Amino acid sequence: MTEDAEVEAADRYRVKSVQRALRLVELIADAAPNGLTVTELARQLKTSKSTAFALAQTMLANGYLRDVQPGPRYQLGLAFLRLGDLVSRQIPLGDTYRPVLVQLTEATGLTSRAAISEDGYPVFIERVDGPGTVRFHTLLGHREAPHASAAGKAILSTLPTTDVERICGAHGLPRHTRNTITEVPILLDDLERTRRRGFSIDDEEDAEGIFCIAAPFFDHSQRCVGAISVTGIKIDVPSWKMQEFGHLVADHARILTSRFNGQAPTLHLTSNPRIQNLVDEVSN
Repeated sequence: MTEDAEVEAADRYRVKSVQRALRLVELIADAAPNGLTVTELARQLKTSKSTAFALAQTMLANGYLRDVQPGPRYQLGLAFLRLGDLVSRQIPLGDTYRPVLVQLTEATGLTSRAAISEDGYPVFIERVDGPGTVRFHTLLGHREAPHASAAGKAILSTLPTTDVERICGAHGLPRHTRNTITEVPILLDDLERTRRRGFSIDDEEDAEGIFCIAAPFFDHSQRCVGAISVTGIKIDVPSWKMQEFGHLVADHARILTSRFNGQAPTLHLTSNPRIQNLVDEVSN
């Protein structure tokens, strides 16, 4: 079966009403804390107010939304807390990622995070805050733009060009800051640099004044599982320090690869002698 035929077959079994309901959940999750009205939901879903109201009321009745006054405005319901707890039990991610992130934060003094790849998008599933008063409160489970985030670019760097172009074509390259890459050829050049040095850099591309550095990790089939990253304030961080952080992130990404009994593709390998020592330290 060709790739186009596989996509067509997959589309045939997608239920539009379910997709619309899931999109409604994502919109409310990404909205301001006071939620969204039916009018706002209808506009963003590009559907009628009656359809948006019916979807919201169905989810409200099942505990997946709650309505608050005045409005009403819809917020996520407590049912998602229960589901989130079940997910954490079924997929015990912390045992795998947290020790590595703790060590990475100790080595860099920065907040470290781990993301898994969801069709090229980084979805963050663990975080260890750095010391000091600055905190980066990205919600776990949050999916970031692949073209503007370090974790996203680290993941994209492991994909074939055709896949990168497909992802960019489907969702575009929206500008977040003046440094955001918004053209596919420039992004492809950036991904090539990422492959060759072993880590990606978000230089105030997702948020002003913030830098992130990330590196991918792999499973036994050399498939990218996700990426780990560090985040910090850009002020007074020289380029040599960014490179130093990058090598530390890449080192710890390779530790995660070893935990998955994985193997990195050739361009993501290194002969750095520190790696085995780091693996031993985290395992103890």
